[in-house]
Amino acid sequence: MNDILARRARRATVGIALSAALVAGIAPATAIAAETSSPTGAAVSQTSTANGNSGAPQTEDAAATKEKAYAAMQEALKNLEAAKDAASPEKLAEIDDDIAAFQEIYDMVVTEAAKRREPLPAMQANVDAAQAKYDEAHNRTSGLQAELNKAIDDGASNETIKQLRSEIMSAERREKSCEDDLHHCQRRLESQERQVQYFESEAEEAKAHIDEDIAKRNALLGDLEKAQAAYDDACKAYEEAKAAADKATSPEITKPAETTKPSSSAQPAETAQPASSPATGKYAPSSSTKQADTTAGKLANTGDAAPSAITLAGIAAAGFEITATATRRLKNSK
Repeated sequence: MNDILARRARRATVGIALSAALVAGIAPATAIAAETSSPTGAAVSQTSTANGNSGAPQTEDAAATKEKAYAAMQEALKNLEAAKDAASPEKLAEIDDDIAAFQEIYDMVVTEAAKRREPLPAMQANVDAAQAKYDEAHNRTSGLQAELNKAIDDGASNETIKQLRSEIMSAERREKSCEDDLHHCQRRLESQERQVQYFESEAEEAKAHIDEDIAKRNALLGDLEKAQAAYDDACKAYEEAKAAADKATSPEITKPAETTKPSSSAQPAETAQPASSPATGKYAPSSSTKQADTTAGKLANTGDAAPSAITLAGIAAAGFEITATATRRLKNSK
């Protein structure tokens, strides 16, 4: 008898839970599944998070582009500082001083080379005249030698041969003197030409230093100009990337989704009242029925399409409490 009453109490508890589920507008299977499923609020949160993450790759790309642009701007700034240091006014002044010094040397040696070049035509003329005298003296000696040889072959007198030999000796002395004059003029000319070459070489070296320093100065200023332009471009690119990143990360204002109010048809139909109590003649609902009705009413008033697992667990707990109370009463009556 007691077992039968206990089973009836358990069935009543399950019926209360199912009734609460029906009042809330959900199927009994949904109510049972709600015990193991995630809460509705968490599911909505996850859904909204999943929908919100659709723009995450774009935001990350914009942020990465911004970081790269910032790194490029910092690198351009470092290059600009290095270019400014290399082309500082002090270093440019040093280069200008070197250019001025070599320019002074260049002007001096060019002037000296021109001065040493002036006598070259006259000195060359002296060489040419000395060469002509030497050639004439050499030809004289050669002619006298030929006459002497002929006189000997012809059997000329000793006096004639002696005279020719004397003339040959005089011609040879003349030839030697002309040869010395020629060598002297040639050495003077060559020495003067070497001096001219020396000063011209010094002028070329000074000019090379000047050109090198000018090229160095222009290169430093060119590098500075390029570094400044690169930094300006990097700053512009960073500003654009920053604006794009800020736009990507700025929250968009969206309208909240409209909730559909439960229709009047969702309200549970009235149930037939059981027979009146023998004692009072009126229907008196039990405490468990009142509690279930109150809970169901609360669920219906929330407008939720599916109660959370916590709510259903509360309903089940109320049912189990009723079952425990009924069981205790059976034991006491026993």
